[in-house]
Amino acid sequence: MYRFLLTPRWWGINVFVLLAIPFCIFMGSWQLSRFDARVEAHRSADKQVEAAKTEAARPLAELLPVDQSTSGQRATVTGRYGKQLLVPDRQVDGKNGFYVLTLLRTDSGKALPVVRGWLPGRADAAEVPAAPTGEVTVTGALQASETPGDNGVSNQGGLPSGQTAAISAASLVNLVSYPVYDAWITLDKADPGMTAVPATAPDNSGLDLKAFQNLGYTGEWFVFAGFVVFMWFRLLRREVEFARDAALGLGPDEEAETQQPTAV
Repeated sequence: MYRFLLTPRWWGINVFVLLAIPFCIFMGSWQLSRFDARVEAHRSADKQVEAAKTEAARPLAELLPVDQSTSGQRATVTGRYGKQLLVPDRQVDGKNGFYVLTLLRTDSGKALPVVRGWLPGRADAAEVPAAPTGEVTVTGALQASETPGDNGVSNQGGLPSGQTAAISAASLVNLVSYPVYDAWITLDKADPGMTAVPATAPDNSGLDLKAFQNLGYTGEWFVFAGFVVFMWFRLLRREVEFARDAALGLGPDEEAETQQPTAV
């Protein structure tokens, strides 16, 4: 009854199933490993940010360019404050407000964006304490340039003069006449009258949408493997039924005749 399994058609079906199932299991396991890696990276990044708070600050030049290993590290740099900008719609401790961002012009000719602190409410330059004058040395957590639209960073345009949606070199070079470092720092201790902005974990190290997409893909691949097995058994059962009917002499024509009503 199962001799049909030796036909070329069923050889093709069986080979496809034997290849498809391991492939689906492999892809599902790979996506699961990607999710596990993101979970571990999230834990490591949080530990890195916490550990960096107790480490000695290093000169900015030693920590550039910013990557996952240097993001959150404490950096120190000397310069003079220049142009000041506000970054609206930023939250600290669940409250909405804005960052006070001031460009620190260094001897290298470049300016480093420094988040001097956070204030609650709508962005208003009149409420912002003036930046210190003269040469200053600042210390804070090094952060990578933000990408508009990612990790809660606004990508809105048309902001009033003196405001920027994202803290990134690409955005700031259009607002100042001098080069800007592709990085920024948030001060360990905010300037008087403001709240310090906590450092964040490096990009692509958190449990973001991409991480849970990996988890969703894991389920999809295992479902595909189960579907392949289900369809193989369904085709097998159907073929067995056809073979049994043929052995009893019941072909499609005979079945149709037996189902026709008898004329009265």
